[in-house]
Amino acid sequence: MTLVILGTQDKDFSRLLKKIDQLIADHKIKDEVVVQAGTTKYQSSHMKIFDLIPMTEFNQLIGKADLIITHGGVGSIIQALKKQKKIIVIPRLKEYGEHTNNHQLQIVHEFSKKGYVIPCTDIENLDDALAQVKDFKPKPYKSNNTQMIQLISQFIDNV
Repeated sequence: MTLVILGTQDKDFSRLLKKIDQLIADHKIKDEVVVQAGTTKYQSSHMKIFDLIPMTEFNQLIGKADLIITHGGVGSIIQALKKQKKIIVIPRLKEYGEHTNNHQLQIVHEFSKKGYVIPCTDIENLDDALAQVKDFKPKPYKSNNTQMIQLISQFIDNV
């Protein structure tokens, strides 16, 4: 099963769902596709689409998924990384009215550079990103929480 995560952003990201619909119709995506669409309204006979899903159910879907296709939201990416999933990340872009700026490009770049995700900054190349999934071995995710806690503790101790 492929899980598509659009997050909770208040802007439409139907551009991604149209592309996925096309790839399903062209038989380039053959798995069941489940979509957490947030506020994006889109109709498809090929995908199961939910607006928002309770967190327990959302985590179960991530656990069941063979592949995650997500927007460039850090929370969505980290949720999938914690469950050691293969992830394709497509950033929401300002020029399409999908976000207020293009910071998701930087997020995609950083996670890709570290070997965590397959980047797809041009939605027309999604089929190429899908072709990389089979051989992609994501680097195990390591949180920097310990380092952050140490920095905060040092700061507090020095105040």
